Amino acid sequence: MHFMTALRAAWQQRDSLLCVGLDPDPAKFPAHLKGRPDAIFEFCKGIVDATADLVCCFKPQIAYFAAHRAEDQLEALIAHIHAAHPDTPVILDAKRGDIGSTAEQYAIEAFERFKADAITVNPYMGRDSVDPYLAYPDKGVILLCRTSNPGGSDLQFLEVETPRGRMKLYEHVARTVAEDWNASGNCGLVVGATFPAEIARVRALTGDMPLLVPGIGAQGGDIAATLAAGRTANGSGLMINSSRAVLYAGKGEDFAVAARKVALDTRDAINAQR
Repeated sequence: MHFMTALRAAWQQRDSLLCVGLDPDPAKFPAHLKGRPDAIFEFCKGIVDATADLVCCFKPQIAYFAAHRAEDQLEALIAHIHAAHPDTPVILDAKRGDIGSTAEQYAIEAFERFKADAITVNPYMGRDSVDPYLAYPDKGVILLCRTSNPGGSDLQFLEVETPRGRMKLYEHVARTVAEDWNASGNCGLVVGATFPAEIARVRALTGDMPLLVPGIGAQGGDIAATLAAGRTANGSGLMINSSRAVLYAGKGEDFAVAARKVALDTRDAINAQR
């Protein structure tokens, strides 16, 4: 299934704009999982199974797996999501960005090895570094635009001369992706919840293009401001990510139950503003 088709179906059928980020930190795991060789898989599987009916997608962050030599557990986790929750798309949060020949290998890694439905990509090396991902027209390619971290302003907010006139660099990225790179209709953009004015600007520049919005919860982004700035006319268009607040809601053997409660509360808080 095309990533965008699955995403739109999840928005509608589950009435949810919530994306749960899977950033497993073994130091924060419940005691009964610590020391197990499959702890990362079991922890994430518990979160997934407890929250799958509440989300529009999951977003595993590859660094949290690779740092612990757990890429095999990431493969197993994505396979589990596809088998147990087949209508739930998976975004591999890798933020890849390299020359074309290397990007080809990263695309193979994401889409053929891990079998992710989408990947986050850094566009700042230009079109040839993104083409290998765009060569998979049924896969989502979600490009960094206006990121949630404070340092994003160091470059993304610079004024630049472009063929379309003078604008901020993040605005140029948004327009370039929407108007030049999205021929297969499989692109999205990352815009942080910590910058609602920029979410609104990106929405104005890109129409109904899906936006992945990190930064609520631990990073302080406001749900109401995010919805007001970024939702489309039909009340969707956003993948609003929450990671730590959901993952570490509980510290005991009932961690998945606690995670479900926070995910449910977050989904409902989002829907209250739609």
